[in-house]
Amino acid sequence: MKSLKLFFLAIACLFAMEATAQNQPQKPQTKAQMNAQKLGTVLYLIENFYVDTANTDKVTEDAIVAALKELDPHSAYISKKDVEKANEPLVGSFEGIGVTFQLIRDTITVISPVAGGPSEKVGIMAGDQFIKIDGEECFGKKVDNEYVQKHLRGKKGTKVTVSVKRGNDPELLDFEITRDKIPLNSINAAYMLSNHVGYIKLDRFAQESTAEFKEALTKLQALGMESLIFDLRGNTGGYLNTAIDLVDQFLTENKLIVFTEGTHSPRQEWRSKASGLYTSGKLVVLIDEGSASASEILSGAIQDHDRGVVIGRRSFGKGLVQRPFNLPDGSQMRLTTSRYHTPSGRCIQRPYENGAEDYAKEMNKRLEHGEYFHADSIHFPDSLKYKTDGGRIVYGGGGIMPDIFIPVDTAYNSKLYTNLVRKGALNRFTTDYGLKHRDAIKAQYGSFDNFNKDFVVGQDLVDGLKAAAKEAKVTWNEEQFKRSEKFLLLQMKALIARNVWETQQYYQVMSSVDPGIQKAMEVLGNEKEYKRILTGR
Repeated sequence: MKSLKLFFLAIACLFAMEATAQNQPQKPQTKAQMNAQKLGTVLYLIENFYVDTANTDKVTEDAIVAALKELDPHSAYISKKDVEKANEPLVGSFEGIGVTFQLIRDTITVISPVAGGPSEKVGIMAGDQFIKIDGEECFGKKVDNEYVQKHLRGKKGTKVTVSVKRGNDPELLDFEITRDKIPLNSINAAYMLSNHVGYIKLDRFAQESTAEFKEALTKLQALGMESLIFDLRGNTGGYLNTAIDLVDQFLTENKLIVFTEGTHSPRQEWRSKASGLYTSGKLVVLIDEGSASASEILSGAIQDHDRGVVIGRRSFGKGLVQRPFNLPDGSQMRLTTSRYHTPSGRCIQRPYENGAEDYAKEMNKRLEHGEYFHADSIHFPDSLKYKTDGGRIVYGGGGIMPDIFIPVDTAYNSKLYTNLVRKGALNRFTTDYGLKHRDAIKAQYGSFDNFNKDFVVGQDLVDGLKAAAKEAKVTWNEEQFKRSEKFLLLQMKALIARNVWETQQYYQVMSSVDPGIQKAMEVLGNEKEYKRILTGR
């Protein structure tokens, strides 16, 4: 931050010199020059005249943060130390030891080593508990996610020694692991829901998402897929180019995908090419209030071109384009420069004129207005009417309104269920059970398909969950359990499947009670209804 401070001071000195040059004609100052002079002068005065020693680095950062907050909800300042971390989820990889872990009773417990990663190569196994890292004890209250990242992540080629407790063996096992680049997959699940319907869930629009999607799509097509459910629920977005590339997989040539426009940014358009892998099969896109930015670009383009049916709830409404500007000290400012518009002209961004605090309360307001439960609680003025290629009416005003509304499922909602999740009892118990019985489950059922078909959560597991609830100080209420029982038992099964196999198997188990997926299957299975939705008649 030192260089940024000197930058402002240099500006102040420059203008001071100009102001004292009495005999030379002065050019009128622009507003930007006047404000830069003012800020530089303030920092100079604080540095030299303030009663105490002032941290002008912090003052500068706080001033930048405050200024950006006055503009819009999504312009942001990122400090030098956080720039790399902020980009990491989208770059698609990080450097470390390659394990999926959970903190169970303040102990780093391996859920699974990344296939082909550094930990798997040296023999780290699911269920291993890390007791020491480089000779230092690594359990207890000091251990959190930040602690794990700080001690286990690191540059490719660097080494770390871990001491591991395995099973009931009293002796710790020591492993020297050489860190390497670890891929971060953006597709959580890709599988067949039926003989002809495929399902892909995308977590974020990352650097490698297009390649991952093409690979998943090709595999499903080889299995006989004729219809696709593309799940973007909870997907908060990512790279614009990735969104464009993914929309391109669904559209024929030269279709407008999205355009951007701003006061200082002329209109810029992106159109489809002729290389899409899935331009004619039936398509459903699932969205909800957590679907934002790139998710809205994709679902908006699919809807505007009548290419597929959008099912779910109104999306988040994040349609501001941020451009990164690197600052002199290595920090970064992400400044909003334009707005996203769907092919029909709809602006994706919801209003933010009432300030950041009001904007942040939007989801609570939707809940209060009943929007999560009743489609007719959402009203759009005629001024926000737009038309799809086929003449269907769609609305702007923020977010993408689905073709078919799915209310929030409250069937499982009980205080008991909420507390089991909130206090970690459900996750902790199923993780313990999955790790302890992994080999026995695989030996008994042979495959996930057999497990999914035959495994039943019995009374012994319910009793185990009760014990976990007691340990977590969750009061067990039998009436609330009965209310949530069907969903809770299925989720226990799904979480056990995730810990025995992979994340995808969690979604496969839960799909049988997922209202969005069930509605999508219904629509895809009814040719007449599918066409009626897309034509509006």
